[in-house]
Amino acid sequence: MPARTKQGGGTDTTAAAGTADTYLEKRTLRRGSAGWLLLTGLGVAYVVSGDFSGWNYGLAEAGFGGLAIAAALMGLMYTCMVFSLAELASILPAAGGGYGFARRALGTWGGFLTGTAILIEYVLAPAAIVIFIGDYVESLNLFGLESSWPVYLACFGIFIGIHLWGVGEALRFSFVVTGIAVAALLIFAVGAFTEFDGGGLNDIPVDHDALGANSWLPFGLLGIWSAFPFGMWFFLGVEGVPLAAEETKDPARTLPKAMGLSIGVLLLLAVLTFLAATGAHGSNAVLDAGNPLVTALQGDGDPTALSRFVNYAGLAGLVASFFSLIYAGSRQLFALSRAGYLPRFLSLTSRRKAPWLGLVVPGALGFTLAAWSGDGARMLNIAVFGATISYALMSLSHIVLRRREPDLPRPYRTPGGSVTSSVAFVLACSALVATFLVDKEAAFIALGVYAVALAYFALYSRHRLVANAPEEEFAALAAAEAELDRD
Repeated sequence: MPARTKQGGGTDTTAAAGTADTYLEKRTLRRGSAGWLLLTGLGVAYVVSGDFSGWNYGLAEAGFGGLAIAAALMGLMYTCMVFSLAELASILPAAGGGYGFARRALGTWGGFLTGTAILIEYVLAPAAIVIFIGDYVESLNLFGLESSWPVYLACFGIFIGIHLWGVGEALRFSFVVTGIAVAALLIFAVGAFTEFDGGGLNDIPVDHDALGANSWLPFGLLGIWSAFPFGMWFFLGVEGVPLAAEETKDPARTLPKAMGLSIGVLLLLAVLTFLAATGAHGSNAVLDAGNPLVTALQGDGDPTALSRFVNYAGLAGLVASFFSLIYAGSRQLFALSRAGYLPRFLSLTSRRKAPWLGLVVPGALGFTLAAWSGDGARMLNIAVFGATISYALMSLSHIVLRRREPDLPRPYRTPGGSVTSSVAFVLACSALVATFLVDKEAAFIALGVYAVALAYFALYSRHRLVANAPEEEFAALAAAEAELDRD
């Protein structure tokens, strides 16, 4: 029979007495499968599809100047958050990632709130991206398909199969596809800059009724705030690198290095892509384009060899992000399930140490949502809402741990300390509010999903947590040390 123990805050926590080792043996990942290079590729893979499309819709909210400011602020938020998470990952290198950090700093409620928000992001984003992949396949007239659902099914089936094969194989596949996408972005930038015209950057008509409107801010000052979610598309997902902690070689050193390199690459790609795409034929030409990079190269003319190449490479970028986000979602679900926050059977691993139900269940849900709705933009907006909540809570976790446990061993320390994470926290809260400015319905749908998950936790799972899960055990040790200090 399971034994019950008490942990900080008075929550009953289920510990599988006498079977703890067996429980965790059935829920282990393959250790040491990834080094800093593969993890850097993973961080870029999460995001790279956002360079090919999506960000440009922010031009319709804020114009070139407004989106530039929004993207710069979101780039600052992600940079500050990544350095904060690098410190937290070096303290607690476990598969729970953000959930584990918040569990230590904010208790079980904070851990569940954070983990659920991350899960919303990583379940909805692949469903959205697979719809974009289907649109690409149709637009390129590949396979003669007239409906996209076979593409959705093939993507989920094939790429989940690769993940089930093994994490090392999956990360190497992701690295190769990501390399193709990054190379295409650099080639695009070189080609587009040959036609760069600074005068076209601010060619969007000005709304003179908007406060502070001018040629650089055609929709006024409020447009900058509305463009925050689109500025995020250059970086959305990079925070998922710590989810690979239990499959990483020397995670306390490797994770901070990979995270720093990832955000550096993404900042460079964001600047090059944004300037090249808007400067080639003007901001107005790409503000509502489904494929802005191709539009930037072609303008109103016929396809060129370069535009065709970028078009196909855009498909590689979408595949890279889709593939890596499946990985992230499975690891977050695995960690929450292993600790009892979600049904425990979801954390069972196969003989190849892959969380097979953690891959198959979200995949089936993603395919169903994609085939049923076909609204990729709406699902991506819901994912962004979940992401901003997790960013605020993870940044807050860094602040709390810095103040409450200043002597905690930290193999890596965030430059700027709590000031850095405070900047990320303020900007994350601002981005959360901005999601309501862009898509109120998506924000309220996400709140509804959140409410259902919280009810499940409040009424059921918080009384059945697994004490010997790594994230829970880490928090229990902290609580015990605090009691000793008080004595």
